[in-house]
Amino acid sequence: MASLKPLVPCLALVILFFGFSSEARELLVGGQENSWKVPPSPDDLNKWSGKMRFLIGDTLVLKYDPKTDSVLQVTEEDYIICNTSNPIKSYNDGNTKIPLDRSGPFYFISGTEGNCEKGQKVVVTVLSPKHGRVRAHPPVASPAPAPSPVEGGNFPQALVPTAGGHGLPSGGGAVGVAVVLGSLVGLALVM
Repeated sequence: MASLKPLVPCLALVILFFGFSSEARELLVGGQENSWKVPPSPDDLNKWSGKMRFLIGDTLVLKYDPKTDSVLQVTEEDYIICNTSNPIKSYNDGNTKIPLDRSGPFYFISGTEGNCEKGQKVVVTVLSPKHGRVRAHPPVASPAPAPSPVEGGNFPQALVPTAGGHGLPSGGGAVGVAVVLGSLVGLALVM
């Protein structure tokens, strides 16, 4: 078993790398099929985007009838006044996929006259790279130092999650990995 000691730190790094990296996502604008239309309330699409965390590498997906609508990427000024005459980019395929390739705001409006004024527009703000690629995980704490032997060669008992989750914070994806890794490191030091 002593020959496994050097592998434990390497295994811990591999688990951390794959456990906390994430892949780019495709995000359906509005959260459902055919959401790219005049919404019931003028701010519905921006309420949806305000609840989301967009990261570089994600892709927006807009589904709509290409015979009656289109998507225009515009400047902030054109977004505010619903100007369709000078778009940065124009899409009209009905299944538009827009890669989010930089941080900052992206402004989109409908290409159909009058729809933007009725609320068919959305601002998507992409987080900067300093916010990282970790999603829905709390910050990772440094692993606790390995337990030291107590009198008589006994070691303190490790916390083990119970069926009810007592002893560990709920939703502890990152915490659970840290506990497992800390246990592995402690076990390797004991060997």
